[in-house]
Order: sequence, then C-alpha cells, then structure tokens
Amino acid sequence: MFSQLADKLQDVFKDLRGHGSISEANVAEAMREVRMALLEADVHYQVAKDFIARVKEKALGEDVLRSITPGQQIVKIFHDELTALLGGDAAPLDLDGPARILIVGLNGAGKTTSSAKLARLLKSQGRTPLLYALDLHRPAAIEQLAVLGQQIGVPVYRPQPGETDVLRAAKAALAWADLPENKNGNVHIFDTAGRQEIDEPLVQELQRVRDFLAPQEILLVADAATGQQAVSVATHFHEALGVTGLVLTKLDGDARGGAALSMRQVTQRPIKFAGVGEKIDQFEPFYPERLAGRILGMGDIVGLVEKAALAIDEDDARRMEEKLRTASFDLTDFLDQFKMIRKLGPLENILGMLPGMGNMKGFSVDEKQMRRVEAIVLSMTMEERHKPDILNARRRQRIARGSGTSVTEVNDLLMRFNQMRKMMKNMGKFKKMMARSGGPRIPGMR
Repeated sequence: MFSQLADKLQDVFKDLRGHGSISEANVAEAMREVRMALLEADVHYQVAKDFIARVKEKALGEDVLRSITPGQQIVKIFHDELTALLGGDAAPLDLDGPARILIVGLNGAGKTTSSAKLARLLKSQGRTPLLYALDLHRPAAIEQLAVLGQQIGVPVYRPQPGETDVLRAAKAALAWADLPENKNGNVHIFDTAGRQEIDEPLVQELQRVRDFLAPQEILLVADAATGQQAVSVATHFHEALGVTGLVLTKLDGDARGGAALSMRQVTQRPIKFAGVGEKIDQFEPFYPERLAGRILGMGDIVGLVEKAALAIDEDDARRMEEKLRTASFDLTDFLDQFKMIRKLGPLENILGMLPGMGNMKGFSVDEKQMRRVEAIVLSMTMEERHKPDILNARRRQRIARGSGTSVTEVNDLLMRFNQMRKMMKNMGKFKKMMARSGGPRIPGMR
C-alpha cells in the first residue's frame, strides 16, 4: 500500500532531518522531490501542486527554520497536511434508524465484494445487515452476492430471473425486507449496476434508484490502481449522485495509491473504508492519520494492537507467553506461534505498521519459507515435536522427504528453534536472578 510513495518520501525526509540547519534552498529541493514522488504515485497534478504549496508555505515559516529540529518540524507539517488531504478524522457511517446504503462504481472496482465485506464488518459490530442484488446487467453479480451472503450468514435479496426494470426490482426488494424473517434488518446494503465507463443510461438508472430508496449513504467504490482516471470517475459520480463517502479497493496490490489522495480531494468526501486483501475479512475503516504515519515510516501501533486483539485469542496468547517465559515450549508451540502471527495478515503489511520498518529497503517476508516451516513441523510425529532432541539423521531425512524440503532446511529450522528456546531459558534465569537481588522487574515478564 503506497509503497513507492512511502519509500521516496522517507528518503527525502531522512535527508532533511540530517541537516543541522535548514535553508529555503533545502526546503525548495525537498519539495521538488516530494512533488515528483506524488506525481509518480499517480496523484493528480493539481492536487499535488496545491498540496506542495500548502506544505511549503508552512515549512518556510521563521519559527520552523530557526527551531532546534527544523527537519523534524517539517516532517510534522507534512504529516499533518497529508492527514488533512486524506480526510482528517475518520468518518463513520450514518446508521441512524434502519439505514440504507447505496453501493455504486464502475465494473471491476469491487462493488459486489465490498458490499459483502461491509455487511460482514457491520455484523461483527452487532448490526443486522441485509444485502440486495440490484445489478441487473451482470447476472453473475447476483449469484456472487448470494454466495458471499451465505458465507457470512447475511440474507440476500435476489430479483426474479430475467428482471430488467431496476425500479421494479427495488420495490420488490423493500417488500422482501418487510417479511417477518427480515424485519430485524437494520442496515440495508444495495449493490447496483456498473459499466466499463460512465455513460448517461447508467447515471439515469442510478439516479432513479437513489431517488426511490433515499439512502443515507451513497458509497463510491473505486479501484486504488485507477490512477489519473480516478479524478474523472469520482467527479462524475459525485456530480450525478451526491456521493457521501469513498471505498478504496485493492490497496494491498497497488504500489502507487495516488487515487486515494486525488479522489478525496476532488470530491471533498471522506474515504470511509479500504479493501486491503481478497479475503472477506480484509476490509477495514479508513483512518487518515494512521495511513499518513505509515506512509512516512512512523508506523501504526494502534492499528496493529487492534488487529492483534481481533485475530489472537487472549487465552492462547497467555498460554504461549507462559511457555516462552518458562522455556517449556516445543515444536508444536513453535508452529502455533507462526500461525498466531499469520492471523494478523500479510506480514509485509504488519511490518509496515511498526515505526521505522518502512525504511528497511529490500526487506520482505518469504511466505513460501513460512509454509515450508509449517510443512516440516507437520511431517514430524507428536513425539518428535515434543522431544526434538530425538531427531537423529535418519528421522531428519524422513521429515525432509515428507515435507518436500531438504535436510539442510530441516536442520536450519531446528537450529533456529533451539536458539529461541535457549534465549528464553536465559531470559528466565536472568529474571530469577533479578528477583533475588531485588532488582527492577523486567517489563512484559511476570
């Protein structure tokens, strides 16, 4: 997400922070680099120009240039302006009363998937969502929404086969919502038709549906990789429908991400949600300040803690901490620890939430290597996992064959495991020694 932009900006500000004093020439050079980075990230030219002008005006202030840490001050100004550009404070949905949400966008942007993802998210928050398939131009969209609704346990309205009148389908949908089994639904999410590009028939159809349903929210779903076309798409949809918020999809796969900056600016509507992966649960509220911090290499500790709280069972974490603390964990626990970490999502994304990790050029997490670790441990018997010391040469050869790896890879895994166990054992001894001597308590260890 924004990886190219983040890399370039972090390089610029690293250089800026290295100066003991900063001149107007230093600032001007840095702003030229930032402007080029924004344009290469597909931020619209006018958006980039206005943004740089605001940052430069504040950065050239006398209080900044004469401060003790001018480089840090300028980074702070840039962070604040980037947060404002992305939307300032997070904007929640208007869910007062039985809420109606209209999902709009071009074909391929991810409207249907985003509708289901939003329903799953709202359900996890205690709401009772209902989904409505109103894309009559793409029959596969109706079936897709029905399948996704079944996966997440949310009822889906499906129009009559062959239905071509979207208003008639919308009226039937509301009648379906009044059925006894659907009466408890308090958030109604309508997936609508799209086109390859915006045309008059599409606009008129969506306007009729909007006027009939009178939704509180009209969310424009847009592909983050849209690039310069993002401004045109956002402008046309907003002028035609009065968009209340944006949903950006495929942020995990787009290295540039300039669409997020451009669309927010031209519509003056908040980015409310972001799709960060293909899985149904990889959909989250959009927090401008957190994303600004991640782009500038400051991390997102709050987001990481929230992910951990949702993904990791507290009792499991406590048991793992006890095993690590007493150095009593075995290879089964070692594997469980890997699985616990992987629940948090793609590890590159997790590392990006840690302060300073964005500056580690060329560092990547090899998911294939993690799968090999899992295959090696699963190829062991339970006795071997509990007592790795019995793993002689013959057993290691058998494990390598069973896991499709080499004996060298098996040996490397066992070496890392033993190093980890030894380290935790030494940590336990140190803790006991400190307790006997009345020394300070080690944070994080009971």
